[in-house]
Amino acid sequence: MAVFLLVLIMVACRLWPHPPLSQGQPFSTVYYDRQGTLMRITLANDDRYRLWTPLEQVSPLAVKSLLLHEDRGFYYNPGFNPFSLMRGFWRSYIAGGKMQGGSTITMQLARMRWHLNTRTPSGKFMQVLRAVQLELSYSKHDILEAYLNNAPYGRNIESIGAASLIYFNKAPKYLTLPEAMTLAVLPQSPSNRIDPKTGVVGAALTQARNRLFLRWQAHYATDSSQLSLFRLPLAMRQPERMPYIAPHFIEQLRQQNPQVIRTDTRIDTTLDAGLQRLTERQVNAFITRNTNRGIHNAAVLLVDTRDMGVRALVGSADYYNRAIQGQVNGTNAKRSPGSALKPFIYALGMEQGVLHPMTILKDVPSAFGAYAPENFDRRFLGPVTATDALNFSRNIPAVYVASQLRQPTFYQFLRLSGIANMSGENHYGLSLVLGGGEVTMQELAKLYALLANRGVLQPLRMQKSDPRQTVPVRLLSEEASFMTLDMLRQHRRPGDTLAQAPSSLPVYWKTGTSWGFRDAWSVGVFGPYVLVVWEGNFDSKGNNVFVGAEAAAPLFFNIIDNINASYPDLQEPERPFPKRLKRVDICLASGDLPTPWCQQKGKTWFIPGKSPIKVDTVYRPVRLDKLTGEVACPPYEKDETRTEVFEFWPSDLANVFAQAGLPKRKPPANHCKDEGVDVSGNPPRITSPLKNTTYTLRQSLQGRDRIAFNAVTDADSKTVYWFVDDIYLGSSASKSAINWRPINNGQYRIRAVDDHGRADSRLVNIEIVN
Repeated sequence: MAVFLLVLIMVACRLWPHPPLSQGQPFSTVYYDRQGTLMRITLANDDRYRLWTPLEQVSPLAVKSLLLHEDRGFYYNPGFNPFSLMRGFWRSYIAGGKMQGGSTITMQLARMRWHLNTRTPSGKFMQVLRAVQLELSYSKHDILEAYLNNAPYGRNIESIGAASLIYFNKAPKYLTLPEAMTLAVLPQSPSNRIDPKTGVVGAALTQARNRLFLRWQAHYATDSSQLSLFRLPLAMRQPERMPYIAPHFIEQLRQQNPQVIRTDTRIDTTLDAGLQRLTERQVNAFITRNTNRGIHNAAVLLVDTRDMGVRALVGSADYYNRAIQGQVNGTNAKRSPGSALKPFIYALGMEQGVLHPMTILKDVPSAFGAYAPENFDRRFLGPVTATDALNFSRNIPAVYVASQLRQPTFYQFLRLSGIANMSGENHYGLSLVLGGGEVTMQELAKLYALLANRGVLQPLRMQKSDPRQTVPVRLLSEEASFMTLDMLRQHRRPGDTLAQAPSSLPVYWKTGTSWGFRDAWSVGVFGPYVLVVWEGNFDSKGNNVFVGAEAAAPLFFNIIDNINASYPDLQEPERPFPKRLKRVDICLASGDLPTPWCQQKGKTWFIPGKSPIKVDTVYRPVRLDKLTGEVACPPYEKDETRTEVFEFWPSDLANVFAQAGLPKRKPPANHCKDEGVDVSGNPPRITSPLKNTTYTLRQSLQGRDRIAFNAVTDADSKTVYWFVDDIYLGSSASKSAINWRPINNGQYRIRAVDDHGRADSRLVNIEIVN
């Protein structure tokens, strides 16, 4: 009965729920890059390197070596070995020899777990009781696992996982026999067995390991390859030589995920150690070359648009340099972006039908209410295409486009995209266009990735475990995103970069310079990446060299060129071409549809039903009297008149031309009622749709119920341009029709303009029913 009760008590103790032996222990965290390269191991909260490794992930060689050295009867004793204890007591207190403990693995775990003083008989007795407690409460598997994860291995290194990673740069399951035996004998006197400066294994440790190997040979079969391994020199890396890659990146991860007591100590990041080192080298080389110009600091961020993973993050030029506040993470600092946000003004403009890439904008002195912006160079270019206005970073056209935006405005767009800590919209006004607000490099990277991903906003990812966005957040259409990138592609790279030849991989990029020359930016898309480069001072001191195109752009392209050279197979991701996007002919002088008098034609991207476009009115034919040279009034005598084409520019643009020394020939004064425009011939006459008619369309036909536009034209007319409420729909040959599918109910004005500028219009009502 006594035996039965004893067994029952033991079973009850085992079945009674107990906390895991890892509970309460702080652990280090190990960071790896996306390809498994070790980046950093952090200290636990008690300033020790400690990792939790399940017993199944420890090499059997390490387990057998430990048991052979420490406790051959581990699986059979009740937590203590009475014979070892008696032998130790005799040698320590009676024979007067060296102190011996006679501790088993369970007893050693008890000493570490309860911090026992085992140098006295009473302490040793308490150690035995605690060991029995562990044996009654936990399995041999759990006890051995806990010992391996708490044993000291020299310096401030505890646990076989931390020791294997630090000393041998590998996980415990990959330990060789010499390495396993080295770790097996190390806990007995960890502070005297390794040279802390060189990491070379000392003679005492080598002798202890070899003695253990002799015992191993007596118990296990040994082949010649194992014997050969023991003849090789063994070096153990010290904690000071551990990798310390991307410190700003790791610190940001630690701030986002405060370290807690846990056993899940491995974090796989999205960083690419190769790209990180390449970027750091380029930053260091650039700072070295330009220190004499006053450039001492820079920050770089590289993001893969395919999964939004951060591939490289350089928060400052030197993490350890206090003079430049090197430990500040520049990619998370709020700075004025200058003109780096202008592409999104033009993208919104194309999205809302304000312009297309070749729309002619006025770069002339202008006032928008009480706000009168100036250009960076304090000059004006006159008429510029939207593409040139963006790439030349002209302020007046950008402010004009921003003033035309509605739902969302530029401010609302930035708020929707996640720009944090913005003041109210009235606080900025139109100055937000020119960098009046502040953004971080990481926020800017998300915006440019939005363009690369065809208008879909996605968050940055720093860990592989970070979830990918399942519900797309679309802020721009595919067409507007594509056209914006195409505009940025035409931006010429600076001529003072290190590349010998331009890359075949297109670069879509923009620069920015903040007010007072405090920040220089260069940001863009190439291949699958978004690259953001910032140069400046964290204390916001200005420097005249901090100009985006002159300071940041060279470093920007040096990084791109080196990535292309290091990864020659780098390709731009395949993305579908926007379905609704079209290519149309325009007159380059006006950005409008060409007439027979247009002197230089080109092409532009165009969104049917959205992009604004009309027939060119810059180039106009004028009938002149051959004798007087004055404008002839109809009716004309063919032999007495001749036709000349003049450029009709608004007065503000004409003044800019004159100031630039390029005066335009002024059209002759016209006293005729038709103002000199050749309007002979009949205008087009719309035959469909009918005037003042209500058209009822069925929504159930899903777009197949359309209205045909047709017109009767004069004999000299070849093309008819169709407009709906002044929005260009498309063109047709003078004798063919074009179809229109209205989306909403309401009244629309239909207008037909032929290639001579003659027009007809009418109102129609649309009613859509189910």
